[in-house]
Amino acid sequence: MRNNNKENSNSKSSFFKSVKKRGDTPVPLSILDVATTGRGYSAAQAINNSIELAKLADQRGFARYWVAEHHGMPAVSTSSPAMLLSRLIVETKQIRLGSGGMMLPNFPPLVLAEQFGMLQAMAPGRIDLGIGRAPGTNGLTASALRRDSMAAEDFPDQLAELLHFLEDDFPVGHPFKDRVFAVPGPGQDRENGVTRSFDSPSVWLLGSSGYSAQLAGKLGLPFAFAAQLAPENMLFAFELYKKNFKPSNVLDEPHTIACFSVFAADDEQEAKVQTHSFSHSMLRMMSGKSYVIPSPEELKNYNYTISEKLTLESWNQKMIFGTAEQVIKRLNEFQKISGANELMIANLGYSPEGILHSAELIADAYNMPAWN
Repeated sequence: MRNNNKENSNSKSSFFKSVKKRGDTPVPLSILDVATTGRGYSAAQAINNSIELAKLADQRGFARYWVAEHHGMPAVSTSSPAMLLSRLIVETKQIRLGSGGMMLPNFPPLVLAEQFGMLQAMAPGRIDLGIGRAPGTNGLTASALRRDSMAAEDFPDQLAELLHFLEDDFPVGHPFKDRVFAVPGPGQDRENGVTRSFDSPSVWLLGSSGYSAQLAGKLGLPFAFAAQLAPENMLFAFELYKKNFKPSNVLDEPHTIACFSVFAADDEQEAKVQTHSFSHSMLRMMSGKSYVIPSPEELKNYNYTISEKLTLESWNQKMIFGTAEQVIKRLNEFQKISGANELMIANLGYSPEGILHSAELIADAYNMPAWN
């Protein structure tokens, strides 16, 4: 870690505080959550399951628990990660909590700086702010969010503004310099005559292609790759990230997370059944239908066309499923191939109970002892 800025040394050094590997684990393992809401389940049930999942992750030594922002999807209940994270702060003790990610073009940078500044004030040293540039939804819902169709093109400028708000370090001559500041944040300390008490959340860039990988490298920020969406792009993106990496006040060298879709069950057949429901939901979405995860019973007599079978199989191939031992074996293989510093898993299936059990099985198979 670099500590070039003495004023912010605590902020910089806190980056890895809770991400050490435990037991016999090759690298730290984390969880990405979307409060999956299969057909027949309510948002309340899914969110309660997410709370239990976060508590399990905290107790079993998972490094991070991130929540992804999505909108207008019946199968997903995480439309407001910051609100769920505020609850999880109370329910957990040591795990890092964060977004995976917040879609920056959906928000003014000041709003995100203040939301995650508030979280950091409530849980100092435990908050990650993962940033993405996609809408987290379909085009029509994006328009309902009042998202500018060109917002993604301004992403580098939006990100720069967000980082300045988080550190209260707008350059001289900028109209916001010493006049507009995020609350909570270091600017608030400055205005109140308080010695800086605020450490900014750790900022990550997220992506499933080369764009954010290059930008993260140039800024010297950590990079998380969404292999659950496009595993075929992972090695290319990591190569771009490392090729473009420049040391910064945050990192001396590149640091990466590889995130995968997984589902572990007591036997391969149950894992296959749950995975099939998820893959069918992606088939629905790609067909222009609402993103719904049907129950396994609904799909027993579904007659797939040849085209649908091909699409379904393509999503099955992106998933890592089976017994926990089989899942861990493949995760470790991908880690060795990619050189990822950390792994993250999105447990994706039909039932909340199955998702929680999947995480339990994986924690056991990954040899992560419970916290004392």
